[in-house]
Amino acid sequence: MLDSQTCLELRKLYDQDAHFRSRIVMQRHGFGSGEYKYFSNPLPDVIAGFRQGFYERLAPFANGWNERMGLDRRYPPELDSFLAECHGDGQTKPTPLLLKYGAGDYNCLHQDVYGAHLFPVQLVILLSESKTEFEGGEFVMTEQRPRMQSRAEVVSLGIGDGALFAVNDRPKAGSRGDYRVKMRHGVSRIRSGERLTLGIIFHDAK
Repeated sequence: MLDSQTCLELRKLYDQDAHFRSRIVMQRHGFGSGEYKYFSNPLPDVIAGFRQGFYERLAPFANGWNERMGLDRRYPPELDSFLAECHGDGQTKPTPLLLKYGAGDYNCLHQDVYGAHLFPVQLVILLSESKTEFEGGEFVMTEQRPRMQSRAEVVSLGIGDGALFAVNDRPKAGSRGDYRVKMRHGVSRIRSGERLTLGIIFHDAK
């Protein structure tokens, strides 16, 4: 999704505080170990472009998910209209972020829910080279199935690779029709080196 040079340019932004609205040290909140920064508006062009373009492609997909899960919520076709709904209920803070992990760091399983308005899919792009710049640090998802044990899946990413995944719930086809499963995601422990990731969340935060 991104070439190595663009990944490097995005990584360099991490030390330029003018681009960000806040910095979170994960240990202080029990989120894991490492840190991340939320971008402020206006977003860098490449991030704003990804957020806009992917939203427009994903909105019909997300509406299909909600229909399968029996949810009335439908998403407008354009990101600006969806963000206007977020802002009308006080979710005005941009949520795209850069995450930075060093040796021993990890991210606990979690969901990125920031208010009543939630877009059900988000995007992650790896900005560092696996096996060369860091070891470990696999992207992990778990699927919590009704009355069953959770199922885990590890997604292997290379530099510039992206993954789309469920923020909270997603439908799953069963023998008696669709049912809802709850998803969580995280990052396994970094064994060595440094790992930076771009996260693009489509709903804003309070």
